Amino acid sequence: MKQKLTAKEEMLMNIFWEHGSMFIRDLINYLPEPKPHYNTVATLVKFLEEKGFLEREPMANSFRYKVKTTERQYRGSTVSDVVAQYYNNSYTSLVSQFVEEDKIDLEELKALIATIESKKV
Repeated sequence: MKQKLTAKEEMLMNIFWEHGSMFIRDLINYLPEPKPHYNTVATLVKFLEEKGFLEREPMANSFRYKVKTTERQYRGSTVSDVVAQYYNNSYTSLVSQFVEEDKIDLEELKALIATIESKKV
């Protein structure tokens, strides 16, 4: 997945990821005040569908939208893009920067190594 979300699209996707399938009118209920116009939200949802994040299911004379791309898939793709762009595809370089800046400590590294080793079995 190479599609990126705008800030508004990501806000809507966070609602879908948290609450699951819904109609546009339900989505609007989760949005903060002042509520955007129905057509504005419908346009954003259409973009999300075109980008492959949502798919629609016909229901009576309306559509219910459901998640097609999970939050984990999107976040993983985003992290991969950052590693490719800024760390020359090296996750080791990324972790090294965290170590150098004291953003990860020895115990966390040991836990990470234990997790990696347990997956190699």
